[in-house]
Amino acid sequence: MKYFGKVFTIAKKDLLSEVRARKLTPAMMVFSLIVIIIFNFVFEPGLQRVESLGPGILWVTFSFAGMMGLARSFSSEQEQSALRGLMLAPVDRSAIYLGKLISNLIFLFGIEFISLLVFSVFFNIDIFRFLPGLGAVLGIATLGFVAIGTLYSAMVLNIRLREVFLPVLLFPVMIPVLIAAVQLTAHVLEGNRLSDAGKWLGLLAAYDVIFLTVGLMTFEFVIGE
Repeated sequence: MKYFGKVFTIAKKDLLSEVRARKLTPAMMVFSLIVIIIFNFVFEPGLQRVESLGPGILWVTFSFAGMMGLARSFSSEQEQSALRGLMLAPVDRSAIYLGKLISNLIFLFGIEFISLLVFSVFFNIDIFRFLPGLGAVLGIATLGFVAIGTLYSAMVLNIRLREVFLPVLLFPVMIPVLIAAVQLTAHVLEGNRLSDAGKWLGLLAAYDVIFLTVGLMTFEFVIGE
């Protein structure tokens, strides 16, 4: 229990820092709104089915907004020279990884929820009708995205152009997750049962387990470089 107490303390620290500083969340939110608004004007209503366009629009929004958040995941500690103190603290390095993962998840879930509301308004679709299945897809896919993204964020921490290198390194690894997320989102928006898309759910679940395991096992060596 002490281990998980330290995990939640680290996550709480990140959340409180963002609430007080408000540096990252507004930028992610504005970016998401701009992307959805631009797509709304690019694709005129009625020309194509929202069910076929929506999943791609949503996951382009989520992935790029999430990338902004991940790129800044460890920056606050580095800029304030607090990273070394965090590493010297009497806590397992995997707890730092899990704490960062939880805070990143909460940030991105908040952005995704707001983006869904905006998407619902601009594309005239009752998103709440699909919310149970859509919420499950978002939860599973976002976990995989953040699990590997948090690890890669630590990996590029000491690179000067980390905001540039992070997407270059991360997106090739994330392609299977994004494809599965888009397919499952389309499946849900078409009114189908999520259980009928077992192969895509299995793929996402497998990636979640693999990415979490890799992150927990390698974070100590990545952050120590």
